[in-house]
Amino acid sequence: MRVIQKRGERGSLKWIQNAVNQHSDFLNRQVREACALDPDETIEWVSPREEDGYAEYRDAAFLDRLGIGLAHRPLSGFWPNLGPQWDALGRTGSGTVLLVEAKANIREVVSPACKASEPSKRLIQKSLRETQEFLKVGPNIDWSGRLYQYANRMAHLYLLRHLNQIPAYLIFVYFVQASEVNGPGTIAEWEAALSVVKRVLGIGERHRLSRFVFEVFISVTDLPGKA
Repeated sequence: MRVIQKRGERGSLKWIQNAVNQHSDFLNRQVREACALDPDETIEWVSPREEDGYAEYRDAAFLDRLGIGLAHRPLSGFWPNLGPQWDALGRTGSGTVLLVEAKANIREVVSPACKASEPSKRLIQKSLRETQEFLKVGPNIDWSGRLYQYANRMAHLYLLRHLNQIPAYLIFVYFVQASEVNGPGTIAEWEAALSVVKRVLGIGERHRLSRFVFEVFISVTDLPGKA
């Protein structure tokens, strides 16, 4: 599904559009540094593009946008329609896929619980449990609750990286000093909140996918000539 977005005026919608379209060189430097990529590694952002209506992608459309297929475990057998809608999608010159979730304030991290209807919810819970087992997360921890968004992004990384051997990175972009939405003023504030998120989800700092999950902190005051 291709979801056209208006031009963002505040919060993470504004800043990720801004970073991708006006300041991609700056964004790329931050991503290369956080992910320990080669300094000369090229990055192409395929969404949200201004010329594409700032569209965001979900379901099979996000795979098509990235130009990848899932040969071993199809998306349809892992997740129902209306799955994660990615804030940004990119790919590197060496073929690594970049899945981006962007946040500008802590309230965005505490997402609503899963509201899917049956049988969609059964498939979601089955795939979440499978991901938890792979990460050695106890079955008593509910990934379909208030931190469901973070959990389902992790599940999709598991689908691409482990089940289909797609070289994929999950990148959380956290904007600092987004005062228009009362966002954290320092990286330390973000890190404290994220420490709680990981503890609640039972994943800690090190797990079987941690080498492919990265956090990028960008102060909006550092975006050159912020538009």
